[in-house]
Amino acid sequence: MAKLLYSATASLDGYIAGPGGDMSWLTEHLGGENPTAQRLLANVGAILAGSGTFGGDDPNRGTDKEGAFGGQYQGPVFVLTHRPPAQPRTDVTFVGNLHSAVAQAKEAAGDKYVNILGANVAQQCIEAGLLDEILMFFAPVLLGDGIRMFDHPGGTTVRLAPIPGETAHWYSVLY
Repeated sequence: MAKLLYSATASLDGYIAGPGGDMSWLTEHLGGENPTAQRLLANVGAILAGSGTFGGDDPNRGTDKEGAFGGQYQGPVFVLTHRPPAQPRTDVTFVGNLHSAVAQAKEAAGDKYVNILGANVAQQCIEAGLLDEILMFFAPVLLGDGIRMFDHPGGTTVRLAPIPGETAHWYSVLY
């Protein structure tokens, strides 16, 4: 059965996007060899993204590397939104309910991962007790502002446990 995994690259101060969702900061940190990212890509069976992430900035916009995983991902994409486009794309499924989106993405992923893209959807999955794992990559930069990898005003403690035998910063979510 598919697992839900939130993966992202963050600045060392915990931002996955700059102010206004700007992703241009990430461009200079992409492109090098990353065996963990390649292994992850091979094990992603579906993507579940929020509408802000799906329609937002792409550090590779306008290049042959535009899209998820530097344009390398070719598979089912589900977008959680309450406002689907009037002319939806045929290669993307727009879903208005978190539980329905997760169920559809898990079915499409089979025994692979559903990779969560976007801090808001990841937070919703955590709050609903649905997120299984988190994998964070870190870029050597401090942004100081933007979209945090996890933000819950008022505080929420989410316990994580390193996955034995896995790379650093790959964790199981403990509920």
